[in-house]
Amino acid sequence: MKELFELFLAFARIGGLTFGGGYAMLPMLQREAVEKKGWVTEEELMDYYAVGQCIPGVIAVNTAVFIGTKAKGLAGAIAASLGVISPSIVIIVAIAAFIQSFSELPIVQNAFAGIRVGVCVLILSAVLKLFKKAIIDKFTFGLFAVVFALSVFTDISPILFVIMAALAGITVHVFFIKGGKAK
Repeated sequence: MKELFELFLAFARIGGLTFGGGYAMLPMLQREAVEKKGWVTEEELMDYYAVGQCIPGVIAVNTAVFIGTKAKGLAGAIAASLGVISPSIVIIVAIAAFIQSFSELPIVQNAFAGIRVGVCVLILSAVLKLFKKAIIDKFTFGLFAVVFALSVFTDISPILFVIMAALAGITVHVFFIKGGKAK
């Protein structure tokens, strides 16, 4: 029970202190789940995070489910999920009660403008960390360049990018890599 409570508290901290959504939470997740608690490895976190983005639902909750399941099974998934959403529910209810009264005030609008800038920085930081871990050779850089260009210049669904990238990774592994060494 103590470990489930630790999962809940850790994810409540992440959910309560991460502004900007799932992308901005990556640095905290890495610190908490990998470095401090050792629930997952860096590679597992990257995989869970990537899959969490590709399936329906909120990235934070999806990733919490994966980490919670790895740490303590179904009960861990529930504890981590409840932890990550609890702060948001409390905060949203409190804000919803007062937002109409204050949203037009210049100080509130300026605060939101500043928050948006801060969130952009947190997201960029998470993207750079993901980039450093994901782009490990010429193949992954080439795949990144192709997917990036297609995402910028076409209207292809992000789901197709993920499927195409997965198939490309499988193809390269099956046809060009044998036992970890190039043929």
